[in-house]
Amino acid sequence: MRFFSLVFFFIISTATFFAQTPVVKKNENIVPNPSFEKYASTPIGWFYKGQHFTDVMKYWSSATGSSPDVFGTNIRVPAHWAAKGFGQQNPRTGESMVGVTLYGCEEGKPHCREYIQIQLREPLVIGQNYSVELFTSHLPRSIQVNNLGMFFSKKKYEEILDIPIEESPQFFSKNILKADHGQWVKMNGEFQAETDAAFLIIGNFFPDSLTTTEIASPNSLKYGYYYIDDILVKKEPPFLDIPEENKISTWEPIEEGKIIRLKNIFFDIDESELLPHSHIELQKLLQLLQTYPNMIIEISGHTDIDGNDEYNLQLSTRRAKAVVEYLIAEGISPHRTLYNGYGSSRPIAENNTALGKQLNRRVEFLILKK
Repeated sequence: MRFFSLVFFFIISTATFFAQTPVVKKNENIVPNPSFEKYASTPIGWFYKGQHFTDVMKYWSSATGSSPDVFGTNIRVPAHWAAKGFGQQNPRTGESMVGVTLYGCEEGKPHCREYIQIQLREPLVIGQNYSVELFTSHLPRSIQVNNLGMFFSKKKYEEILDIPIEESPQFFSKNILKADHGQWVKMNGEFQAETDAAFLIIGNFFPDSLTTTEIASPNSLKYGYYYIDDILVKKEPPFLDIPEENKISTWEPIEEGKIIRLKNIFFDIDESELLPHSHIELQKLLQLLQTYPNMIIEISGHTDIDGNDEYNLQLSTRRAKAVVEYLIAEGISPHRTLYNGYGSSRPIAENNTALGKQLNRRVEFLILKK
């Protein structure tokens, strides 16, 4: 297997570093579902719109109207695409991987640029050093190219058109990515964050004219197509201090009987599974319980008035339970955490406005014992 270094543009500076424990553990991957093993829904048919990819792959989305592809054991590739070799590659690990087109706009190929996008478990910390890697493999009959890269964005891309994204990736493959005979090529590098970007987008951010190509086979297709698997983004030492808003000191004073709202706990609509970008606030709560080892709390879930009372009560209870289960999985004794759902019975704002309803949809904790 050949290994390709990445070009990256940030120079490591002599910043002042702090000794406090970071929100994310040092060896922890901040990319949710990095190997594409989790599905939000069962794939039906093939992928022709970006929304198809977004609907199927858990936490990931298509950044534009183009259609990245999902490959797995229960996904059937249509015959005319299978004849071109699509789907013959095995995932590097697990049972799933994705595929994206990186080149071919000047040949008039639909979806000549495809991008996959995900919200990180926590935003980048400005000045923090990060290491990144992904594995890629080449569709044998397609054109081999360079420029596969990663762009860390402060905003989520929701472009409805099938167009290239014109951004400067923090790093990309300078060399042509050759993965002959079904091999997987490892791309890896390091960079220092200059923004508190919360989203990662992967694809080719350069035009065809600035992309280096090589014909892979005598009957080559007129575009470049690559599989992607096993994505990693993690902090590297020295670790910077966590942002002030993510410290437990923002909850002071800590006293019995105090109710504290967890401001950044996220669920999908009508779901009780915690979304990965709830990680920061949950780690903040975990740190509080570790700082006060005798503390006992009650987690409470609340909804707005939409929906019937019984459903809202059940949903709020499941969401409160999900937070408790997270804390127990992180080592907190079950005897220190209670949970209850109150549905819409305890509003903190009027339910006749969108803002009021948003405030009422919340998760809180009550300090029962300090």
